[in-house]
Amino acid sequence: MSRKISFMVDGKKFDLNIEDEFAPFLQKQMTYDLNVDGNNDVKKVLEAYIRKTYELFLKEKKVEEILKKFD
Repeated sequence: MSRKISFMVDGKKFDLNIEDEFAPFLQKQMTYDLNVDGNNDVKKVLEAYIRKTYELFLKEKKVEEILKKFD
């Protein structure tokens, strides 16, 4: 099953079908990074993407450090 999540970028509405299990997490995260009730400009969306990518980078780096301890 999936749930529809919508948001606006530069006046265009985007509807995404997201897995039910993931949807609440995504909605919560989007409230930190985007204006979920109104319009977002492209710069804001790009900044959110870069911020999330950096968070992923740090987490992957931490996982690699933990895995090295098992070698």
